[in-house]
Amino acid sequence: MSIFHGMNTTASALTAQRLRMDVISSNMANVDTTRAKMVDGEWQAYRRKSVTLKPQGNNFSSFLNIARGTSSKESVGSGVKVSSINEDTETPYKLVFDPTHIDANDEGYVEMPNVDPLREMVDLISATRSYEANVTVFNANKSMLSKALEIGK
Repeated sequence: MSIFHGMNTTASALTAQRLRMDVISSNMANVDTTRAKMVDGEWQAYRRKSVTLKPQGNNFSSFLNIARGTSSKESVGSGVKVSSINEDTETPYKLVFDPTHIDANDEGYVEMPNVDPLREMVDLISATRSYEANVTVFNANKSMLSKALEIGK
């Protein structure tokens, strides 16, 4: 384990949270997009996207074995990475009655994206707070390394 291991771990979290904020921003920007992609010759509305994170390196059982002393400390905690960006296919589109809309069906309803602005704002606040916490950890780690170098003077 290097002296920069903590910084690398925190940097991975910063990268993951930044991507999460980018995906949330994309969701908010497309809250009214009724023509996002063509499927089977027909336009579909935008579908909400979400980010799935997973730990890099060890899983819980390896941490438990290290704590028990039954395993060596090869790489304790290696940060986080984005495992996938998924479209929300389970939540149905919102049907809005607007017979004058170009994408209205025969009954006058338009399929609007399944993006809930309130949920997106809550997710954005969560990602922002996590990002800020990781910046604080990074700065504390940097400060500790700086103080350690001062000891050698």
